[in-house]
Amino acid sequence: MALDLYQRLGLKRGASEAEIKKAYRSLAKQLHPDRNKDNPKAAERFSQITAAYDLLSDKDKRARYDRGEIDEEGNPKMPFGGGFGGYSAGPGGPQPGAGFENVNFGRGDSADLSDLFEGLFGGATGGRSAGGGPFSGFRQRARAPQKGADIAYRLKIPFEDAVALKPQRITLGDGKTIDLKLPPGLEDGTRIRLAGKGEEGPGGRGDAIVTIEIAPHRFYTRDGNNIRLELPVTLKEAVLGAKVRVPTPDGPVMLTIPKGTTSGKVLRLKGRGFAAKDGKRGDQLVAVEIDVPADNPELQKFVEDWTAPGNPRASLGV
Repeated sequence: MALDLYQRLGLKRGASEAEIKKAYRSLAKQLHPDRNKDNPKAAERFSQITAAYDLLSDKDKRARYDRGEIDEEGNPKMPFGGGFGGYSAGPGGPQPGAGFENVNFGRGDSADLSDLFEGLFGGATGGRSAGGGPFSGFRQRARAPQKGADIAYRLKIPFEDAVALKPQRITLGDGKTIDLKLPPGLEDGTRIRLAGKGEEGPGGRGDAIVTIEIAPHRFYTRDGNNIRLELPVTLKEAVLGAKVRVPTPDGPVMLTIPKGTTSGKVLRLKGRGFAAKDGKRGDQLVAVEIDVPADNPELQKFVEDWTAPGNPRASLGV
């Protein structure tokens, strides 16, 4: 019997999100294709655990799976539970609790069930045939050859590459290397489908599905399609104003610090953030932080002889 999604990760139903993530990361390290190039079974197992993690890490899909509404592939299950029992016709009309063998298919006053069978068997050719058999006149549609299974991958990319939509080179399970183009509107969890890069099947190859994970950055943070940066400036630059170099994902630029800038003031660099789905980029928001030296005799002497006008805390009522 095929393992359910929890069993693939070595877990029991009811496992927490943290337990699911921990189990997936542990197994992914062991089974990743880059570490098992001579073991095709490891690549297959890697695909299975990744597919399990992708579904169970989605709260809505996990809830539907736990209720038995979807299967391990995320597809809806048959509404009749895979069979046609549970329906009968008696003197009072259709009743639950019996199979179709109890339905009266004779002529006369009995109900015409051709519409019901049309929905269940994929269409009719005119109801009953001249032979009058209950299923005569219905034709079964030929099933197309099934494509091969999809293969799931997870790809962690640098923050700056995600902002700039820089193509990523990845190695697939078959050992082939491709350059993956990143789409506008990229976010953590974005899935990119590569047609025909999955497993082989009678109806052709399945697809590869790449789930993107954006790595955190040491000084940038994301805010929607904008990115934020805290920029240290000297007291002199803040008081007198200055032009300073500021890092951006596209390379350093010069930014004007207005005269009399205070800590916390936010300056905007337009078009330096993430690209939205329509291609329009967000901004880089630069929060100024004045760097006051801890031990500077000249600054200390200046402040001792300087009387600051007004009360900066007056707006707080103190």
